[in-house]
Amino acid sequence: MADEKNKTGKSSAEKRHAQSEVRRLRNKAVKSACRTSAKKFVAAVQKKDQAAAKDALVALQSELDNAQRKGILHRNTVARKKSRMFKLYNVTFASAN
Repeated sequence: MADEKNKTGKSSAEKRHAQSEVRRLRNKAVKSACRTSAKKFVAAVQKKDQAAAKDALVALQSELDNAQRKGILHRNTVARKKSRMFKLYNVTFASAN
């Protein structure tokens, strides 16, 4: 009976906790990358730099789609964010086209 108390393997709860910690850190990194891309895009729009804004928008769209594909962000969240960013781009540079 004493051997059962001193077993060497991890319990399933410990394993799940370790897995969730790894996922939490990975999700945090992806979300942070999305926020950074969004800030770069907004900064380019505020500077009225259409070329930089277009490049930043493409990068942001890629980051958001990646997060959705990995299950980190919900598809409606991604759709809403992309819609708002495209709307900002179109409103800002409507006269330039």
